[in-house]
Amino acid sequence: MSTRQYTKLVHEGEYVAEVDVELTETDSGWSPYLSLDDAFKLDDVREALRRGDVRAASRRARLFTLTPVAV
Repeated sequence: MSTRQYTKLVHEGEYVAEVDVELTETDSGWSPYLSLDDAFKLDDVREALRRGDVRAASRRARLFTLTPVAV
């Protein structure tokens, strides 16, 4: 079993969050997978962004705003 760092992107509304998680790789068919804590972290960030609570989301992730490009 080995682990590696990975950055997941969470997109909600006008925000994108970069959340650092750890993927666990095994020889089983379910590999790679997240720990339960990392899955909860992703859910917490997503829920905070849905509520518009940027401060709470920024405690667990790096936040960016999306700006539409007019062509």
